[in-house]
Amino acid sequence: MEKIHLHSAGIDIGSKSIYIGIDGKPVRSFGTFTSEFYQAVDYLRESGVDTVAMEATGSYWVILFDILSAAEFDVWLVDGRQTKQVPGRKTDVKDCQWINQLHSFGLLNRCYVAEGLVKELRGYQRLREDHLRSMSMHINHMQKALIEMNIRLPEVLSQIHGASGLAMIEAILSGVRDPHQLVSLCHSSLIKNKGGELVKALEGFYTPIGLFSLGQALEGYKFYKKQIQSCDAKIEEAFKQYQNELPENLSKQPRKPIRHNKPDVKGLDKYLLSIFNGKDATVLSGITDYNWLQIYTETGADLSRWPSEKHFTSWLGLSPGQNNSGKKKKNKAKGRPKAGQLFRLTAQSLLQSKHIALGAFGRRLRSRKGPSIAIKAVARKLAEQYWRLMVKGKEYVEKGVEHYIQQLNIQKMRQLQRLAVELDIELLA
Repeated sequence: MEKIHLHSAGIDIGSKSIYIGIDGKPVRSFGTFTSEFYQAVDYLRESGVDTVAMEATGSYWVILFDILSAAEFDVWLVDGRQTKQVPGRKTDVKDCQWINQLHSFGLLNRCYVAEGLVKELRGYQRLREDHLRSMSMHINHMQKALIEMNIRLPEVLSQIHGASGLAMIEAILSGVRDPHQLVSLCHSSLIKNKGGELVKALEGFYTPIGLFSLGQALEGYKFYKKQIQSCDAKIEEAFKQYQNELPENLSKQPRKPIRHNKPDVKGLDKYLLSIFNGKDATVLSGITDYNWLQIYTETGADLSRWPSEKHFTSWLGLSPGQNNSGKKKKNKAKGRPKAGQLFRLTAQSLLQSKHIALGAFGRRLRSRKGPSIAIKAVARKLAEQYWRLMVKGKEYVEKGVEHYIQQLNIQKMRQLQRLAVELDIELLA
């Protein structure tokens, strides 16, 4: 084998120090303070290095990657699974040398690293999702506090954090105990349909600890809701910064409704359509502007970096794996890209749909091989459609369950005809 990268270096990154391996030189170590990172940059320049490889270790690599990129080095961030050590290579010193050796022979592949707008939006979006999880936790705390006082609002209301539910909870915390007075704070349609049930549900047994827990949970819920609003404002600001003017000839078809956790970003659909040159991912089943934004922040707009849909689905962790050894099945869920999880969540919702072909396909597969395989298979098909739409511009049209069943029956008839020919049997219409 011939070396491809002649002036290369390998870096092993830790929390307290980094180790740099260069051919023909002893391994050097540097600390992880910013000034020491700049010392490492000077050392690489003095050594004539022009390309560097390092593993994606937690979040320790992020700032060093940015510093090296700003210094105009060709930086390769690689998956740690590509640099699995052979027996005996277990120290930081040997690790950096091994990374350099693999990189010099061209045996490593780059990881996808977000840049520019995608990087900024990814930070805001992931922070927003963290706040959503925390807010959900405080909603559960509110439900628990109500149940402990035998106030059965969770059994009557679909969402206790809706406008009517929050109005009643705030009135309870302010000292109102009369069920009829509390019900009067609800929306008129709710009073009409569930007024009697609500009166019974609000006849609770109030306790000091229950009221205190309810108040704490409500304050936590409000705090994280405000944090989410701040994230939405930063997302909109980032869009405006990178896209000042939006073209007028964008798709004017009605947008799919976003039922939960809708971001408060004005013109979100127009920003996304502009970034993708008018290609609309919401024509795909289960994709709304919100999860399109989530997918965009994880994969970027240029999907041509994956040569085919098979490469794309493999990167997402949606391809069939070869993780079995004899009768032992190894779990490879750890390290799965977040974008793959987004497609899985969308696929899980499609299995509940009665009018979408992918849902019918998933239910048919679920009955034979179980829900996990069905969700993965539907997610894979959806990801392939997304790649083809964004790279090749192929239009996607959802023809529904009836068309899927017709195609399935045609396939069954062809199989039956082939079998009849093999067995010399005549089929009667």
